[in-house]
Amino acid sequence: MMASDYTRLDRPPKARARLGKALVYLLLTFWALMVLFPFYWMILTSVKSYGAYNSEYIPMLYTLAPTLENYVEAFTAVPLADYLLNTLIFTVLTTALMMVVTVLAAFAFARLNFFGKQAAFVVFLSLMMIPSELVVITNYVTITNLDLRNTFTGLVLPSVTSVFYIYLLKEHFEQVPDDLYYAAKVDGTSDLKYLLKVMIPICKPTIVTIAILKVIECWNAYVWPRLVTDDERYFLVSNGIQAIRESGFGRENIPAMMAAVVSISMPLIALFLIFRKKIMAGVARGGTKG
Repeated sequence: MMASDYTRLDRPPKARARLGKALVYLLLTFWALMVLFPFYWMILTSVKSYGAYNSEYIPMLYTLAPTLENYVEAFTAVPLADYLLNTLIFTVLTTALMMVVTVLAAFAFARLNFFGKQAAFVVFLSLMMIPSELVVITNYVTITNLDLRNTFTGLVLPSVTSVFYIYLLKEHFEQVPDDLYYAAKVDGTSDLKYLLKVMIPICKPTIVTIAILKVIECWNAYVWPRLVTDDERYFLVSNGIQAIRESGFGRENIPAMMAAVVSISMPLIALFLIFRKKIMAGVARGGTKG
């Protein structure tokens, strides 16, 4: 046989390659439908009327008469707007304070030289080994002794730092070449100015990713707000929805309950769609070295 014949035998057939690609796309499509179906069902239920929903012996995958009355009822029958406002205040304050603490702490561990730096960082990382339940107990006792229950201060303070986020940002700060830092110091640039002008712009994707992850964490917070707030004026959307369900409204009027859940979920979905490129850039940077 000639050399060209061996080449044709070794080359994978185009039909097999196309079949493999088709199977991959088929599996990905099936997986996407499995993931997205609960969201579709939630939105579909929220636009069905109460009577139409209860009259369906077999759940329908569509509706011919969508309505927004469930959204109106969700915001009028229960203080959902107050829950959303409280959650927004809590999320913005917590995320802003945590980003300041995280950026400064990560910069100190990554670039500054001080006595006991390595030992302090090891002790700091060891805090990740402490069970979260123990932290919740000590935080609850501290906040209660300070008489900060049913206040935004009591909600925010225990969440303004994160060992994991500081460690993650420190690793990215250390990937910035040391030559930039030494050149800046030769030019008389202060450490704070170097952080603001050089480090933060270079690591912006990672910082944005951390901020978005913290926003999601705050928006979905349940255990801590449930512990330190028993006044409805300080309820967040997570324990607010639970209160709605326990009150009987959510159990009886499922479409209105789904409308409330959709209203709570939309801000996070919109946040992801707006910053998806930044999130992917931060994740991709996390896999690089040097």
